[in-house]
Parts: sequence; C-alpha cells; structure tokens
Amino acid sequence: MKLINIGFGNMVSAGRLIAIVSPESAPIKRMVQEARDRGVLVDATYGRRTRAVLITDSDHIILSALQPETVAGRLNGREPAPEEEEE
Repeated sequence: MKLINIGFGNMVSAGRLIAIVSPESAPIKRMVQEARDRGVLVDATYGRRTRAVLITDSDHIILSALQPETVAGRLNGREPAPEEEEE
C-alpha cells in the first residue's frame, strides 16, 4: 500500500484515489457540498485555501491545500519542490 502526502503530514492511500481535480468548477463544488451533507468529506486544508479535491473509490471527498499537479507528482513518484505548508 502506497501512501501519498497531501500536505501537513496527512496521507492518503494511492490505491483508493480515482481523481485529483481543481475545486473551481460548479460540478466539483456541488460534489463537495453533497459530500459535506452526507458526512463523507475530509478537510485536510488546515484552514488554508482548497487547491485540490481528491475523489476516492469509497465516495469520500478529500480537500487538500496543495495544487493538483503537486499531488499528482507525488502519486507518480516525482517529489516536486515543497510548497509553503508551514506558516
């Protein structure tokens, strides 16, 4: 089982991820709100701006403060330059 750091020491199982998307579009915003209403939303942003929405095979939605490209790079084994996580 491979775990991916999604920011601030939070990890997600790589095998459970279906998609990593940007949170700007209306359909994604609806998905996030519906997940919040159903109680399957995991907010891992620590109060920062949401930059990536991770969708899992168990219908859980995970919010991350990292860019989708950064999370995808970590998924593919390329560790990009660290973003400012600790302020």
